[in-house]
Amino acid sequence: MKYTTRQSAILLLSDGTIFHGKSIGISGKTFGEVCFNTGMTGYQEIFTDPSYFGQIMVATNTHIGNYGVNDSEVESDSIKIAGLVCKNFSFNYSRENASGSLEDYFTKQNLICISDVDTRALVSYIRDNGAMNAVICTDGTSIEDLKKELANVPNMEGLELASKVSTKEPYFFGDENATYKISALDLGIKKNILRNLAKRDCYIKVYPFDSTYKDMSEFNPDGYFLSNGPGDPDPLFGAIQVAKEILADNKPLFGICLGHQVIGLANGIETYKMFNGHRGINHPVKNIITGKGEITSQNHGFAVRKEQLENHPELEITHLHLNDGTVAGMRMKNKNCFSVQYHPEASPGPHDSSYLFDQFVENIKSSKV
Repeated sequence: MKYTTRQSAILLLSDGTIFHGKSIGISGKTFGEVCFNTGMTGYQEIFTDPSYFGQIMVATNTHIGNYGVNDSEVESDSIKIAGLVCKNFSFNYSRENASGSLEDYFTKQNLICISDVDTRALVSYIRDNGAMNAVICTDGTSIEDLKKELANVPNMEGLELASKVSTKEPYFFGDENATYKISALDLGIKKNILRNLAKRDCYIKVYPFDSTYKDMSEFNPDGYFLSNGPGDPDPLFGAIQVAKEILADNKPLFGICLGHQVIGLANGIETYKMFNGHRGINHPVKNIITGKGEITSQNHGFAVRKEQLENHPELEITHLHLNDGTVAGMRMKNKNCFSVQYHPEASPGPHDSSYLFDQFVENIKSSKV
């Protein structure tokens, strides 16, 4: 194998801490909130998940790129992370059905990556000090200049990002002759959510993030869906109003991740920015209704306030995160509505929670009786 010298690169955190590494070959700099994902596989799905928009991803798995990429293993039409930090970047790959290398994939989309970083030390630092803004620099820009630029990057708290990843025009997904029709509000929807609904005999019309309830109801749907997505839910006034109007009409409603938070806000439940958030494919959740445990895929930096939810007369907690006791799911006692903070569609991740899509369809069936 030919030996090549790689350009030195740095990761600068907003508190001034610097981690050193090597560029994979794409020159430049990129800014975002640094976070980490503990998944051992599924990196391509993670990189294309719209919920990660504006975030620099730290991969805790030692090797990234070793199985290449596949054109079918994407959750959106492009890479959504702002940049990647990893330990070992594999320029070579070995998988029979790979369509190319991760290096070429990053080069085509100009995704800046720093490798050869002590990611164990970095993740430990983030866990102790919380999520913060950072910059990856591979072009030799001075530390002082980087600090000045980084100081102007907005914090994730209060940041509306759904508009950056949502569809610009409505579109359809699935079989138009399916039994059930769903209107989905795209706040950063993953493709596998649509696949899961379609294979349960649903025909989905996907609407831009700023669509109104009137817009979505013109499809005459049997149920409504509020998707996952990036950023702070608080500025999503339009989506919150949509949720309020759906609930006022008592139409079947299902929310995932950001959609779950929007439903909480529509009911007067506050959300807050977590110290680190949950990102990985092995998060333990307890279903309070059944008493069973689920291993789940998660990706969120905000959560609904548990104490407010516990005191709300019309809401009840259905799922709890077993690591920290945060709310992982809820439902309304007097409405046909439920939501979860995690990702039952997985991709990547386990399928323990895929029953939630069946539950949504059952709710639709019962509402039609």
